[in-house]
Amino acid sequence: MKRIAVFVDVQNIYYTTREAYGLQFNYRKLWQRLSEQGEIVTAIAYAIDRGDDRQQKFQSALKHIGFDVKLKPFIQRADGSAKGDWDVGITIDVMETAHTVDTVVLLSGDGDFDMLLSKINGKYGVVTQVYGVESLTANSLINAACSFHPIGEDLLQ
Repeated sequence: MKRIAVFVDVQNIYYTTREAYGLQFNYRKLWQRLSEQGEIVTAIAYAIDRGDDRQQKFQSALKHIGFDVKLKPFIQRADGSAKGDWDVGITIDVMETAHTVDTVVLLSGDGDFDMLLSKINGKYGVVTQVYGVESLTANSLINAACSFHPIGEDLLQ
């Protein structure tokens, strides 16, 4: 049975599905789909913690599905801009996990991950899959993945 690791850039998926469809991503449907391909041995969702009730309910739902939820605090800068991305954390976890699995699934449209996918595919021979909103996913990321799965209405709620 294939061993699968799943890494979710929650902010990216939230904003791209909302922008493209006005809907939310259905993590339970994704879990069911991936479970048909093999055993999910690692599943991490990376999110920003704003501390509100709705967000905490969402994080609890992810944990109930089977995700480990990693949080970073939301940082509001003095100039009004905000910071809070998980690119480095996701990269470290993928690199530490890739040699132990057959498939790495990344949910993100962020082109910054293209080199990561190329690296783990070349170094470990791991199959890489990307799920993202096609119109909002970097072409470099799509091209770096072994397979790209556009998020459409079948994975929305």
